[in-house]
Amino acid sequence: MNECRERFDTFMTHSNVLLNEVLQRVASRKGKMMRPLLTFLSAKLFDEIAENTHLTALTFEFFHTASLIHDDIVDESGLRRGDASVHSAYNNKVAVLVGDYILANALDTASQTHDAYLVHILSETAKHLADGELLQLHNIQNQEMSEEVYFDIIRRKTAALFAACAEAGARSVNAAEKDCEVLRRFGEIVGLCFQIRDDIFDYLSGSEIGKPTGNDMREGKITLPLIHALNVTKDAQMLHLAQLVKQGEASERDIQALVHFTVENGGINYAFERMSQLAQQAHDLLSAYPDSPVHRALNDYVLYVVARNF
Repeated sequence: MNECRERFDTFMTHSNVLLNEVLQRVASRKGKMMRPLLTFLSAKLFDEIAENTHLTALTFEFFHTASLIHDDIVDESGLRRGDASVHSAYNNKVAVLVGDYILANALDTASQTHDAYLVHILSETAKHLADGELLQLHNIQNQEMSEEVYFDIIRRKTAALFAACAEAGARSVNAAEKDCEVLRRFGEIVGLCFQIRDDIFDYLSGSEIGKPTGNDMREGKITLPLIHALNVTKDAQMLHLAQLVKQGEASERDIQALVHFTVENGGINYAFERMSQLAQQAHDLLSAYPDSPVHRALNDYVLYVVARNF
């Protein structure tokens, strides 16, 4: 992981003054690097980490970094990890171009493995992410608060990348096809847990997690806790407020009313239950493999995803 961070940071410099400034800004805010970690663990479950494993991990971290820059533009989000997003600090043109530049480097890094299938996995993941964003935009018109649609969106927008990291990690050390498929499913389940946990944060005190309560709703997103509370109660007033959220017309008072309503009507508890069920499925998939430090680390990875507080 230290080598991965160093190689990532080495790329994030450039002779172009503006590009270097933005790249350095992005590099200074890199998160926990959960996706490269999943790639390494998935590889080491089957064999020693190879150079292609490093390149694979970097490929998906560059891809993830580019996608965050582009997502902030689509979501019109002014903040990224508590700081001004790239498009907010500069403008949309700069953000799109820097995102494209980092995405191009993801492709270049993938090409260095000389593995056409890695490029295929990367391109399929990119299509899933774009498809998920478009599905979310289209869902604004949907009057129904559908749990099925919610899971379809997060499976494409978030889980697809975790699935790709786990599968590609296994493939980087030539794991058997059946093992690559198991790891892909494992990664997808972990990605679903990751997104549900993120969505739960939106209903907690902003001081606990470093972002305002109800921030997803400010971006027009209706997530699992609120969907459950609405479907259980069928509260007409809250359903109306939720439609206002989707349309970007909800006031701050409306959003806080929905947050309170969600907490009071079991939305948070339900989301935790669904996440715990999924986490157990991930543990069950790993149970097919013999006990080892890496096996235990993958189980701990799942536990961290569901228990993290930021």
